Amino acid sequence: MTYVVTDNCIGCKYTDCVDVCPVDCFYEGENMLVIHPEECIDCGVCEPECPADAIRPDTEADMEKWVEFNGKYAALWPVIYEAKDPLPEAESLDGTPGKLASIFSEKPSAA
Repeated sequence: MTYVVTDNCIGCKYTDCVDVCPVDCFYEGENMLVIHPEECIDCGVCEPECPADAIRPDTEADMEKWVEFNGKYAALWPVIYEAKDPLPEAESLDGTPGKLASIFSEKPSAA
């Protein structure tokens, strides 16, 4: 089992999860985070820390696409080691449907 970040992180990018991760398996894009599926040790401490409820176990239905998505972008984006402030529009975008098609950025984090 592994944990993955889903589309609710897009536009929010809360990083509470990064502070509790014992193996530094989070990677940072311009407007979301992903978890490297092969580095995740399945401890689950990150899941309850996400204010946007964007972290899910891969055992849930339809998570295969998110495992692939997280693996793809973890290979392209830089690792993030410590928490940062969420994006300015995080509260207003939390829970908004369709963010993958409308506002997702493939760009790595600028910082």
